[in-house]
Amino acid sequence: MATPAFDSSVLTRRGVLAAAAGSLLLSACGQPGQRPDDGTPGSAAPDRHELVVGASLELTGRGAAHGVLQRRALELTAEELNVSGFPVGNLRRTVRLEIRDNGSDPRLAARQATELARRDEVHALVGGTLAETSLAIVGVAQARQVPFLSLGFGDGIALPLAQRTFVYKLTPDAADVARRMAQLIESLRLRRVVLVAVDGPHGDAGVRAVRLALPAVDVGLARTVRLPVGGTGFTDAAERVVSAEPDGVIVWATAPDSGSAARALRRAGYRGTLVLDPGAVAEETLTRPNLAAVEGAYAIHPACLGGSMLTTSTTAERDRREFTLRYTQRFDRFTGFAPYASDALRLLTSAARMASSVDRGRLRAYLQTQVVEGIAGGYAFAPIRHGGMEPDSLGVYQVNQGAWTVWS
Repeated sequence: MATPAFDSSVLTRRGVLAAAAGSLLLSACGQPGQRPDDGTPGSAAPDRHELVVGASLELTGRGAAHGVLQRRALELTAEELNVSGFPVGNLRRTVRLEIRDNGSDPRLAARQATELARRDEVHALVGGTLAETSLAIVGVAQARQVPFLSLGFGDGIALPLAQRTFVYKLTPDAADVARRMAQLIESLRLRRVVLVAVDGPHGDAGVRAVRLALPAVDVGLARTVRLPVGGTGFTDAAERVVSAEPDGVIVWATAPDSGSAARALRRAGYRGTLVLDPGAVAEETLTRPNLAAVEGAYAIHPACLGGSMLTTSTTAERDRREFTLRYTQRFDRFTGFAPYASDALRLLTSAARMASSVDRGRLRAYLQTQVVEGIAGGYAFAPIRHGGMEPDSLGVYQVNQGAWTVWS
């Protein structure tokens, strides 16, 4: 029997988030129609009335499938915030983005973070869609005491908390994703699955989480196969999967590796069910070479992909729909969408408003009080919890005729 894309408990939890905290954009912007005190919104010139955010993103290299999406989300959100500015104390500020391409190289990401963090005018850091680049930035942010909002997949980014006091993670935790996968697998009546996980911190988190989640629904894990980093050499891994004769396969990897793994599995003769983690949801996965391989595949992903259970009358849902409309008008297509960077910027502006300051230490302190419903999903940060999107935000999607659709 099929289960709904969102559990019945989701509406209550996410409704509480939306009602208690309201929209991040509304809280950040203040009253519409008022202009910033000086300058042109988005000006690149130094300005004491700006919130300056440094971003190290994978605009090229193997992480570009997600890095480009996050740059789009950052820029769209900054444009909207800068229409009227947002109140910080007795000033109205605008956002200035300092975006760098780290080329998917952790060492370059660390150098960029160091260069940005040593400048007093940079108030916070955002970036690292790969676990490896995020982890490289973590050390810099902590040493320089600059708030860092990670967009990467990997459970070790914001933990251990004692060593990550300036670090926040916006992507879902692996344990929450794995539990949602297990529920889906149980509802599909799959009894024997193989886990295919990419090498590295993201794959490691997936292996741990899936091994804990599947026994809870009495599903057997027949085998765990690791994928080499770099998107090549997947044939041997696919053949090992097929030899285990599973009736379901979990692919725990980010695009473009997700699509490459699906193609390798189909070439090796696997015709069963594919279940993908949130890292698969990107434009790259639904490009022509991958379409036949991923058609019918399931993915766990935050509600921003479509079909939110929030009523359309809530501020958070209206903001999500408006943001989605602006996104599709600007970029034409909606085959991959995960606006964690938009929420990162909204969280920062909300923290600045609450702190009446853009001081790095005060931003960090007020980030950990945020309980909000954002564009991508819900967040409930606290002094003892700096990461992970709320599990209630996760839904089930399926590739149907080359598009992500809500599954029910």
